[in-house]
Formats: sequence, structure tokens, C-alpha cells
Amino acid sequence: MRIFSKTLAILLCLSLNLTAQEEGLDKVVELHSSIEGEETPADTAEIKPWRYGGNFSLTFNQVSLTNWVAGGENAISGNAGALFTFAYSKEKVKWENTLDLGYGLTRQGDDKMIKNEDKIDFSSKYGMRASEQWFYSGLLGFKTQFDEGYKSPDDDEVISNFLAPAYLLASVGMDYKPNDNFTLFLSPVTGRMTIVNAEELTNQEGGAFGVPQGETSRAEVGGFVKAIYKQKFWEEKISLRSKLELFSSYLDKPQNMNVDWELSLNFKFGDFITARLQTHLIYDEDAAREVQFRELFGLGFSYNF
Repeated sequence: MRIFSKTLAILLCLSLNLTAQEEGLDKVVELHSSIEGEETPADTAEIKPWRYGGNFSLTFNQVSLTNWVAGGENAISGNAGALFTFAYSKEKVKWENTLDLGYGLTRQGDDKMIKNEDKIDFSSKYGMRASEQWFYSGLLGFKTQFDEGYKSPDDDEVISNFLAPAYLLASVGMDYKPNDNFTLFLSPVTGRMTIVNAEELTNQEGGAFGVPQGETSRAEVGGFVKAIYKQKFWEEKISLRSKLELFSSYLDKPQNMNVDWELSLNFKFGDFITARLQTHLIYDEDAAREVQFRELFGLGFSYNF
């Protein structure tokens, strides 16, 4: 939890610092123009090659029961998330970077506190324009988590940890981008490495997350598809974001495609209050034999920048 708090604090400070530097540069340009007797272009912000943005959210839920004859248990949960985007676009070059962080804790009754969300997801995509809507592109992706994971509050056996697992992906292909709301990346050549940097997992019988017992990594080559769609409705009070990733290994059971699909729907009330619905579906035979599904709905604080 301390790692998560420090990481979010550092990233927020960096984001605010970058914004402050950008605003300071605007003031210098305006001052110089006034001295020279020139007019400052009204669309200066539109022609800047760098764009920054993001979102920070806190969601909290609580149930408290006293002498409740219908039964039940006290429960408390909280989730924090941060999405940072920084992109460069000039002439034929487009470079997009995204850092998606999430962490959540929950407690029911007298059980100990355990996490219900934990993710670090970084993506960097660089493209050269091939036509009006297509780009020759390369993509680098990295995913892991902050903290230890357990099956249940009463279970002391660690089933995941920082860099256990971690997924490193390097891919080349074509990126279809008809507008700012949709992008489709298609890659026939993708290298994917699964890392398990935890002795308690690598030494268990059969290994973990597809990495053989006694080893800390496993490399694969296959095809990869990544699609992102985002849209705002009803005077921007409702926002939708969907991210779908598909990977198929050419050498090991190519018919068993890995699926990672995240969906987020936000309802905005005022400037900072938001109701959020999030779902996350994963199918990865190396991690679990069945489909993994997570759903979160809550009311909380949200700030866009």
C-alpha cells in the first residue's frame, strides 16, 4: 500500500509540474509577442505537438450493521485509480503513451483487509503515417501489480506479487486510426514475455502463469490485436472507454487465444462527483482454466486534467 501511495503521489506531482511548465511557456510567448508588437495566435494550444491529460478517481463503499435482525456483516471497500496520457503528434509522426494504475482494498466482517484491484499497465505506441488513417507502428507494453495477492482473507499462501506475474510485450504492425475516439492496432509479429520473479511461485510444482518450474520467465511469439474506443455522451456527463487486447501464440496452442477486455462507464454529477461502473474480463489458460471476471460499481471523487 505504501508503494501504491508513493507511486501515485510521484506521478501526480510530475503531471502537475508538466502542466505548470506548459502554462509558464504560454505566458512567455504572450509577453514576447506584446513586446514585439505581434498578436498571439488564438489557436496556439491546438498546434502544440505535445498533449497531456488524465484522470484520478477515488471510490468508497461501506455497509455498517448494528443489531440487524435480517443478518449480514459489516463491509468496507475503497478503490483508487489514475490514468495518465501523454502524446506527441507532428506532421507524419504520432507517439502515444498511457499509464493506467489501479488499487483497491476490501474488508468484510472481522476478516483481514485484502485487495480487490491491483494493476500497473503501461503502453507506448509510435507510428509513422502511411495514409490518411493508417500508420506503420511499433508498440511496447508492460503489465504487473503493486502488491501480494491471496486467494482469501484466511489464506496466507501468496498467489501473486509485484513482477509475479509481469507481462512485457513488443510488437510491430499497422495502426488504424480514423478519428480520436477509435484506434485498432494489428500486429502479425509480437514478442511476449511472462515474468514470475517470486521464489514461492517459481518453485511450486508445475510452475506458475505458464512459466516452467524453477525458471523466472517464458518467451512467446504470436499475433496481437489491440482496440481502444472512447466516447462522451449527453453534454460529456457520460463517458465510455473500452480496451480489448487479443494475443495468440504461434508455437503453443494458437487456438487458445488470450483475451483481456476492460470496460469503464462514468456518470458525472457536478465537477468532481462520479458514479463509475468497471468490468474486466480475462481469459488466459496459463493463469486460470476458466474465464476471470471482475465488476466494480461505486460513487466517488473524480478529477480530470
